[in-house]
Amino acid sequence: MALEIRNVNKTYMMGTEEVRALQDVSVSIKENEYVAIMGPSGSGKSTMMNVLGCLDTPTSGEYHLGGQDVSQMNDDQLADVRNQQIGFVFQTFNLIPRANVFHNVELPLVYGGVRPSEREKMAESAIEKVGLTDRKSHKPTELSGGQRQRVAIARALVNKPSIILADEPTGNLDSTTGEEIMAILDDLHKVGNTIILVTHEKSIAEHAHRIIRLKDGRVESDITTARANGAANGVN
Repeated sequence: MALEIRNVNKTYMMGTEEVRALQDVSVSIKENEYVAIMGPSGSGKSTMMNVLGCLDTPTSGEYHLGGQDVSQMNDDQLADVRNQQIGFVFQTFNLIPRANVFHNVELPLVYGGVRPSEREKMAESAIEKVGLTDRKSHKPTELSGGQRQRVAIARALVNKPSIILADEPTGNLDSTTGEEIMAILDDLHKVGNTIILVTHEKSIAEHAHRIIRLKDGRVESDITTARANGAANGVN
């Protein structure tokens, strides 16, 4: 099992009002699953992403990631888990404007204390996987939106994480470029990565093999998609 949350609740205080963002949510995701999390604004999908990505901790409940109970970890321990096990792809790319492609991609390795010689090999490999070897010396301002998202994907891959968590990865892209980015995520799933995709777009969610829909902080539905059935029958 890649991860499992059990009876997770997350409550925020907004002034004097208590907001129950997640209510008794239980979800298991296996290794090499391709899962989309959907829901309207206020459904809890962003909170769920933050919990799954170890960016936030549950108010109550358990979260097991790679056999570890991360729901009780402190901030430093969570940072280590994020760096070692989770690759993030964000809608806004979150690249460092002054750094070139290579340095943006190697950043997680710097934080992880990887030796410079090893960092170079790993960063070069990740950049090659997203087809940007000829752009590795360019800065983000010199790249298109699709190329910037490819850099973000390379950065997510560089530590060879067990899980790639993509939050609205096509939200700032036109439809053609968005499909190119989804093709990369599809390929990563085919070679063994666990992909968790947070989106409000049905066409994007349909790339996944399983769609979890949230409403009012609860799991409304959890279905296997036609794409998963096609894959099981040997059809891509």
